[in-house]
Amino acid sequence: MAMALDAAGSTDDAIAKYREAIQADLAKSESHYNLGLIYKYRSEWLRSFESNYMAYGLAPDDQAARWNLAIAATALHDWTTARRMWRDEGITLDEELGPINGNYGQTPVRLHPDGDAEVVWARRIDPVRARIENIPFPESGFRCGDVVLHDGAAVGYRMRGERECPVFNVLELFERSRLGTFQLLIDAPSPEVVDALIDAFDEAGVAVEDWTENVRILCKACSEGAPHTHDENTLPDAWQSERRLGVAAASMAEVEAVLNAWMGTEFTVLELRCELTAEN
Repeated sequence: MAMALDAAGSTDDAIAKYREAIQADLAKSESHYNLGLIYKYRSEWLRSFESNYMAYGLAPDDQAARWNLAIAATALHDWTTARRMWRDEGITLDEELGPINGNYGQTPVRLHPDGDAEVVWARRIDPVRARIENIPFPESGFRCGDVVLHDGAAVGYRMRGERECPVFNVLELFERSRLGTFQLLIDAPSPEVVDALIDAFDEAGVAVEDWTENVRILCKACSEGAPHTHDENTLPDAWQSERRLGVAAASMAEVEAVLNAWMGTEFTVLELRCELTAEN
């Protein structure tokens, strides 16, 4: 009954049913785990921690309970518990105490998985936190450099060269980036001109992406499973001279400095605006 209520979106009623089940059988780990799962997706971290702690205590070999306890502990900055769970999982950690700041490779993460989802690439600094390396669309509210807390279960995958990478859903923002997001609209006659401008930003240490080139729209089934071909997603052969670029910088002055230092006259700036400041 509780699982059906949860699946139907009646989470308050599901919580009440799980609590009834726990009162009837305190030693049933599944009830504590399922209750903790609901609280996880509601970002009620203390309650999720308490429920998963009970589930883990009753069933220490339950990997799912161990991961969800580690996620809740991470959200609460309880590094002692998080580190203990990861060690129990056999994961090598960088230090003995405090926040984990390792390098666990690149992974795609899905921003706002229950809404207008956007998948970006990030670098994992621990098993459930990652620093965003792409420049997300400003509509997402996320920025390049944000550290996000993500789920432990993969939902779909993306290819990185020949490697298949699991996609993890973001649960919440963990640490705000110092960078803002700027949108640069230009008219450029060729790919070479855009490449040269991107190189100029790279040399200045300012992150930039050609959103016109890099963005691929996927249907929900493709995004959460194995992407397949859609005729309507076929890219046009003709060069699109109007380009939308995303720039991640600490200030408008950083962006303008790169543009002002540009020696060529091959492109025209149509618009430059700040979409998200670092403080928003």
